[in-house]
Amino acid sequence: MSIHVVDIATGRVAQGLEVSIGRPDGAPVLHGRIDERGLLPGLETLGEQFGSGVYDVRLQVAAFYRAAGAALPATPFLDELIYRFGIGDARQHYHLPFKLTAWGVSCFRGGA
Repeated sequence: MSIHVVDIATGRVAQGLEVSIGRPDGAPVLHGRIDERGLLPGLETLGEQFGSGVYDVRLQVAAFYRAAGAALPATPFLDELIYRFGIGDARQHYHLPFKLTAWGVSCFRGGA
């Protein structure tokens, strides 16, 4: 499992973006910030914790852009973005490459 986030508004990785991964029932798996490579550190060491099942990735989009100085409305278009995905075969690598702005997001399953 890996997560990579690029801020396509600036063309740079979204370093500092707060991200958490957990189960839909609220059970946490990992919480951290995107590093200078654009990756969520710590995922590579979790291995077995990502069995088959459903997970939520939570990205703190509005907080990230406000911290960068972006002028967002009081009610931002994207605040906490929740991306729910499923792992069908835990033996495969699941890569989630997020392309992000304050106004939109794109993600797909990479690493197949």
